Amino acid sequence: MTDRKRKLRFIQASLLLLGALIIFMTYGKKERKENDEIISKKTQERIELQIDKKNPGGDTFFNIEYSGIDLSGNRYILKSEEAKNVKTEPELVYMKLVTAIFYFKDDTILKVTSDEGKYNNKTLDMNFNNNVKAYYEGSELYAQKAEYSNSQSYLTISHDVKIKDIKGTIIADKLLFDIKKQTLNIASFNDGKINANVKLK
Repeated sequence: MTDRKRKLRFIQASLLLLGALIIFMTYGKKERKENDEIISKKTQERIELQIDKKNPGGDTFFNIEYSGIDLSGNRYILKSEEAKNVKTEPELVYMKLVTAIFYFKDDTILKVTSDEGKYNNKTLDMNFNNNVKAYYEGSELYAQKAEYSNSQSYLTISHDVKIKDIKGTIIADKLLFDIKKQTLNIASFNDGKINANVKLK
């Protein structure tokens, strides 16, 4: 083999090697860039958590209805025109335009309505907020907050409480309605006095 042929083969082999190296460097870098993490895993998790807090997701439902029996054996129906659950708290249902009806064993009925509410589908506890109205045995009650505890069989009503009855009007700070005993405890924080206007007959 002549020197000229050897030189040609050496040049061809060098060019082939150089071409292969260029192709490898070009496409290999591209693949590495695609696989490289632009943001670390920790940072990604932190961003996802912040997004979940701002927009917790969940589903929105319309015209929903729950029904059941509380621990005292009373039947209830809970309705809401709009409700939403949240991924981070699956047992809670946040509601708007709420109506709850309690059917007691003595055949009396308590109806509670509010602008907003919260229902725990595990404990069966209910919260009513803003423009709370309750109707029981011909009496009307108005307040801003009510909480129904299934485990304690209590309905606590507070914030601007006002009761209108055929006997008169009562204004109080807090009412405790014992569902088991069907008794009402009226509390006032202003020197223990209750502002009441009750007709005796």
